[in-house]
Amino acid sequence: MSTPHLVADKASISFGGLAAVSEFSVSVAPGDLQGLIGPNGAGKTTAFNLLTGVYQATRGDIRVAGASVAGLRPHKITARGVARTFQNIRLFRELTVLDNVRIACHDRAKAPWLQSVLRTPGFLADERAIVERATRFLDLMGLAAKRAELSKNLPYGEQRRLEIARALATGPETLLLDEPAAGMSRGEKDELMKLIRRLRDELKLGILLIEHDMRLVMGVCEVLTVLDHGVTIARGKPEDVRRDPKVVEAYLGAEAKP
Repeated sequence: MSTPHLVADKASISFGGLAAVSEFSVSVAPGDLQGLIGPNGAGKTTAFNLLTGVYQATRGDIRVAGASVAGLRPHKITARGVARTFQNIRLFRELTVLDNVRIACHDRAKAPWLQSVLRTPGFLADERAIVERATRFLDLMGLAAKRAELSKNLPYGEQRRLEIARALATGPETLLLDEPAAGMSRGEKDELMKLIRRLRDELKLGILLIEHDMRLVMGVCEVLTVLDHGVTIARGKPEDVRRDPKVVEAYLGAEAKP
């Protein structure tokens, strides 16, 4: 088994004395494809915010590549190989598709700032490498032909894929997807399932996703964690979680019954 890259160890957080997430634990290794499910208000996005440094755990710990990231800002955690998308799309709407992804590549630039001002050969080489890298991920997401369009003009499903391309451009080992299928048609969701598997297989990523579409979750994830009011009530293979009486009754309902 691969060594986990991202680990939450009994991470907890409260707001105004109310526990939002309690003793949340998960470990994601390269090649994992896991899901985090539960109804609205269960604490799923809060858990993602803990994993990525948006919130700081009041108890427990978050570790990346074996080292605690307690107190680190989100961009520092991203630099350690944890990238995410958001439930509400957060693209730079007035920038082109290409520029949205180029922005995520600039931490890899090697030329000092003075070279960028003077536009030296070293700076221009950096820029060419960044464009090539951004184009690679746009091509992977089927968006290379739309690189010159403004991101706000893309159809909704393509905006979702652009956000994934931007996250990939940071060079993650672990990718967190927050409701990547929200607003998509059934056909788009089927393509998304294939794409998620492809990203895992080709890029050797560990993937953890939040999703309400149980058909997608059961079809793509290999391990599921279920939250109920911030508390983990089940964890295991989809077929086992599917048969857990607490999960069936509280979250999945009749459609998930054997």
